[in-house]
This record gives sequence, structure tokens and C-alpha cells, in this order.
Amino acid sequence: MIEITKKSSEIMINNSSKKQVIFNTSTLWVNVDWYDIDCSGEYEKSSILLEVKEYNQILFYNFLIDSKRVIIITHDDFELTEEILSFFWDVDVLIIIWTKNAIKIFEKIEAKLVIPYWEWKDLFLNTLWQNIDEVESYKVKTDFLLNTTEFVNLKD
Repeated sequence: MIEITKKSSEIMINNSSKKQVIFNTSTLWVNVDWYDIDCSGEYEKSSILLEVKEYNQILFYNFLIDSKRVIIITHDDFELTEEILSFFWDVDVLIIIWTKNAIKIFEKIEAKLVIPYWEWKDLFLNTLWQNIDEVESYKVKTDFLLNTTEFVNLKD
């Protein structure tokens, strides 16, 4: 089971062993169980696998946490090439910045659960006809339904 919460500018992802991934939405850094990740590479820490790719000086994060693939997209001003799209394969949870261009990126990635962040995230959700209430946290407990996308609006 994965639990996702947001406090201030940090999105926290806890795995079933209570190990934590922290994504700071202001600084765009990622921390895995007290280990800062600031360059591309492959990492394994506390049963969390992470692959980080850099394209045009932008880091993209691809986690495997409790058998769920979690992707973090921090920018929207990049070209969606085949190389980048292949990095986003089989996405369970997509944490994506919300700006005007984010819709184009979201539409190319078939995620089962989408969590937008940034100050205009409500506009993102409304654009996609997702008028959902804010929640303190969200628990990913089981497998996702096929061909559906669920949205989560984390409270700031």
C-alpha cells in the first residue's frame, strides 16, 4: 500500500514499510529515505527503485514503489519524443505539474492515477471535468481498473 500526502510544498509518498519519498514542488528536488537525488542514474534505497533520466537539463523520475510505477514530471516545456515517452511506460501514478502545456503531456501518458500539483491544479482538474474534493491523503491499496484514470486533488 502506498500513501500519498502533501504538506506545504512537499508531496510525500510512503511505501508499506513506511519508507518515504519526498518531492519538493518548489525546489523540484527528490529525497528517497533521507537520500537526495539530484542527477540522472539508477538508485535503490529501502526497497524503492528509482530511475532518473535527464533530457534537456530536466530530470524525470520513474519509481517502483510496492510494485506500483510512480512518475514525477516537474516541467511542461519539453518536447515529447519517443525516447521520453518510452521512459513513461506502464504508469500507475502520475504526479504532474499543472500549467497550460501539462494537458498535452497528460494525454500522451496513460496513467491510472493522476495527481496534479502547483497553484493552478484546480484548473487542470476542471479542464478535464474532474470536480473532486480536496483530500488530506490518498492510499493506493489495490490494483487499478483497466482503461480508467482516477484523479486525486491533494489539499495544500
